[in-house]
Amino acid sequence: MYIPSDFQVTDQEEALALVRAHPLGMLVHVHAGGLDANHIPWELETLEPDAGGTRLIGHVAQANPLVQQLRDGDEVLVVFRAEHAYVSPNWYPSKKATHLLVPTWNYRVVHVHGHVRLHTDQRFLLRVLGKLTRTHENRIQARLPDPDGPWGPKNMPHDALMERLQHLVGLEIAVERLEAKFKLSQNRSDADRLAAARHVSAAGEPMLGAAMERCKQEG
Repeated sequence: MYIPSDFQVTDQEEALALVRAHPLGMLVHVHAGGLDANHIPWELETLEPDAGGTRLIGHVAQANPLVQQLRDGDEVLVVFRAEHAYVSPNWYPSKKATHLLVPTWNYRVVHVHGHVRLHTDQRFLLRVLGKLTRTHENRIQARLPDPDGPWGPKNMPHDALMERLQHLVGLEIAVERLEAKFKLSQNRSDADRLAAARHVSAAGEPMLGAAMERCKQEG
């Protein structure tokens, strides 16, 4: 990924925070038929260094062609993207002075590079299902409380759950390299960046606008 120095994120924790907040990652891999991409919800596990460091875990249906295309040890890329928006040159105060500015697109993305392992054992699959549902059910409960509480695999009859597991394949990717690009108008003056941030928020992307406002203070 092309990352000009203004937009490069070197803080790994900042990059991992984006992955946690936007867990639907696009898994990209090469196989005999060419390139392919699959959109998969991932859970990020941060372990002790001697236990494997940081990794992504997820699952796909056994019927997904990905299962036949991937082999243990294959190199893969997972792309995570947060909010994004078009930025008009009309939003920059300096436009009136130069009239040389052009539109751009602001966004935040993280690329995770690593090698994949496939799992069919019940213990791994139950851990994946348990972690994914716990993370996202708790998020939902915080906003939309359900009197029945958060859903989890334990809510299914045991036999039915075991039958479902037979149709899943778990995925594990050790995080070997992170690339993070936060393009937030850091290359513009503070006046241009803050004015564009306000317009981005007003146009419907308040989270991106807030990130644009924060980026200089944080940098």
